[in-house]
Amino acid sequence: MTMNKYRLGIDIGSTTVKIAILDDNNNILFSDYERHFANIQETLQSLLEKAVAQLGEFEIYPVITGSGGLTLAKHLEVPFTQEVVAVSTALQDYAPQCDVAIELGGEDAKIIYFTNVIDQRMNGICAGGTGSFIDQMASLLQTDASGLNEYAKNYKSIYPIAARCGVFAKSDIQPLINEGATKEDLSGCCQPDNLWSCVWQAYPWQCGISWWSASFLIRT
Repeated sequence: MTMNKYRLGIDIGSTTVKIAILDDNNNILFSDYERHFANIQETLQSLLEKAVAQLGEFEIYPVITGSGGLTLAKHLEVPFTQEVVAVSTALQDYAPQCDVAIELGGEDAKIIYFTNVIDQRMNGICAGGTGSFIDQMASLLQTDASGLNEYAKNYKSIYPIAARCGVFAKSDIQPLINEGATKEDLSGCCQPDNLWSCVWQAYPWQCGISWWSASFLIRT
């Protein structure tokens, strides 16, 4: 019996593992992601078992990307593609009209510009405005990233919060909680400001934008 042959993309980030399985026509047959809590191999195995349960047995041609993927790629002797290259290559096929790609990861934020000259901007050593910042704020509001996003959809007021730093943001949010500020309004304040500061320091942009993230965009 001949098994189906699929392509497997594995993205191992600082906080999550993502996989996508595609056929020869670039149709996504399966995709999912899980937090790995530093247990990358176990998390990847769990995702692959889900894929097999849904698709049956198949032969794969894998490629690994992501900030945490290089070591595993070497160990498994699987091709590795740097994440910015992976995003840029994918956009050539799926969204060639895109001029700006924004990637919000667990610990960093990247902006890739394609107009005129290809350029990239990245946040500094602070993780403010990244996925970990969103996780911190969600924990403070006794929810998760998904819940924070749902709350933010219904915000009515925006409070001044030092969203570029998780430590200062906590200091700003806790008194507001004590004063009775709603979770909706506080969630609306937790936008990734560090990401936007990364955007504004570079070129002006005015057209197609692609957002890449396993985290949630707050207050879109």
